Amino acid sequence: MYHIKNLDTFTATKLRADAREILEAGYGAIDTRDVIKKNIHMDGDTLCIMDASFTLSTYERVLVVAFGKCAADASAELEHILGDYITEGIVIDIRSGTPLKRLSFLAGTHPLPSLQNVVATEHVASLLSGATDKDLVLVVVSGGGSSMLCLPSDMTCEVLSSVTDTLMKAGATIGEINTVRKHTSKIQGGQLAALAYPATVVACLFSDVPGDDASMIASGPTVLDVTTKEDAEAILAKYDVMRTCALPYCELIETPKDPNIFSRVTNLTILSNRAMLVTMRKCAEVLGYRAFIAHTALEGEASDVGKRIVEEASREKTCMLYGGETTVTIPEGTVCGRGGRAQEVALSALICMSEDGTKHETLVAAVASDGWDNTDAAGAIVDGVSVALAPILTGSPETYLTRHDAYGFFERTGDHIITGRTGANVSDVYMTLTG
Repeated sequence: MYHIKNLDTFTATKLRADAREILEAGYGAIDTRDVIKKNIHMDGDTLCIMDASFTLSTYERVLVVAFGKCAADASAELEHILGDYITEGIVIDIRSGTPLKRLSFLAGTHPLPSLQNVVATEHVASLLSGATDKDLVLVVVSGGGSSMLCLPSDMTCEVLSSVTDTLMKAGATIGEINTVRKHTSKIQGGQLAALAYPATVVACLFSDVPGDDASMIASGPTVLDVTTKEDAEAILAKYDVMRTCALPYCELIETPKDPNIFSRVTNLTILSNRAMLVTMRKCAEVLGYRAFIAHTALEGEASDVGKRIVEEASREKTCMLYGGETTVTIPEGTVCGRGGRAQEVALSALICMSEDGTKHETLVAAVASDGWDNTDAAGAIVDGVSVALAPILTGSPETYLTRHDAYGFFERTGDHIITGRTGANVSDVYMTLTG
């Protein structure tokens, strides 16, 4: 089964064909159901997750709570593994995946919070509020969960959405955005663990954040938070959020700091972008490339990152791989086109290649691992063919970059990478190939 749907885009050159094969290998490595099967199994009545084990017969109930872009597929596999051991549970995802038998699916929205997400999260809070020390709560935490698991502390959902959108457009990092989310929420920043206390909580984390900081994945609902209200206040001030959102105040709360609440919590990171990058590196080596993982926690302005990875590309037969999450800063008042971080990286890479004739033999692919780079495209691919055709098909690529319309640019050139929603999420991946 191919993950990439528009195969014709990859037939023009040998580099493109190799890029498709390497990307396919990467997407295959992060299949959510396969990851669950690889890391979780039953041994008699004992649930084994990586190196941890839990004897289910010692608990009165096994509750499952899953949220984020991996939630539906992970939950379907957990039902298969755990079967009748599951008492009940709630799954929040933007796609339903395989129909569930013992768990309740609630559709969420992304990337901004919504009333729909709040209602779904209230069901989660209600379920956990009845947990006792005789219960095991199995939590699946994945990217997108910061929006889907949404329970504002002292503001409307519309205000929270405005604050989040303002931070995104201002170029705030995912760490900064999630710090504010923690201190405006009644369930993030370790507060899900507090709701479930004194139950035993086991969280399986699918990391989509640079550096795999467990406290930042979906804003760390099961992790003791080390950030403070003052940290969140400083971020709001840094990006002038109160003025931009026309808010008289933003009531922030402190997250739980009592270590006893987390004494019965086990957090296990079962997937990160390294798994995707390692598999891509091995595939590239089989195809004859010298392959390197250059970075697993790449951050920065998308337009700068595109230029950087082109400049770092070798002229030899080399594959350079990067994982991370860039930002796109949109000046106030800018009328934007469509696109996401990955497409903007690819567009800025093309501009750099156009300016440097020695880079025309370089190929750049930039993709969102979830298959949805703020549009129906996962990302884009650019190379010498793109450089040659762009002036004919689109005019000035700089114009598209200025108005943040990378989607419109690649729609004209036919260089999009289309996968559909993958049901996985381990941040974005960038690759350069030179023949």
